[in-house]
Amino acid sequence: MTATYDAIATTTLGSSQATVTFSSISANYTDLVLVFSATSVSGFTFVISRFNNDSTANYSYTLLQGDGSTASSTRGTNSSSPYVGLVNTGTGSVNMYKLQIQNYSNTTTNKTLITNGGIAGNRVQAGVTLWRSTAAINRIDLFPDGGDSFATGSTFTLYGIKAA
Repeated sequence: MTATYDAIATTTLGSSQATVTFSSISANYTDLVLVFSATSVSGFTFVISRFNNDSTANYSYTLLQGDGSTASSTRGTNSSSPYVGLVNTGTGSVNMYKLQIQNYSNTTTNKTLITNGGIAGNRVQAGVTLWRSTAAINRIDLFPDGGDSFATGSTFTLYGIKAA
């Protein structure tokens, strides 16, 4: 089966921004993929993803990371702030992530988000998030933890995947 990726929306920040939002997401696809290359304003900070503006404790997540010599993980259960990755500050910091959301428009199952990426020359990360809701996803918010912001030039692209 061949899948077709359609670019739904792209955002490149012209100034620092605390939240990046994709809203009014069409239910015409089977899956979503969100790719971003971002830096933070203040330093190492986790990136949080939320669906449909849900900030209640409906998320569970596990984020694994390694830097070539040490491996670690962080977890959250019944969380309102699920981590999907870690970004750093500075023009020399390359922070790339891909988030895959399967079956996002299905209204009979909870939603799963799979994340992979990392900071070039620093660490790699992989994670999974469960959103305990059967609602179709029509909005995705990304924001740095702790009141930080994404830096100017950060780029975010949302793709819809159509199964052929």
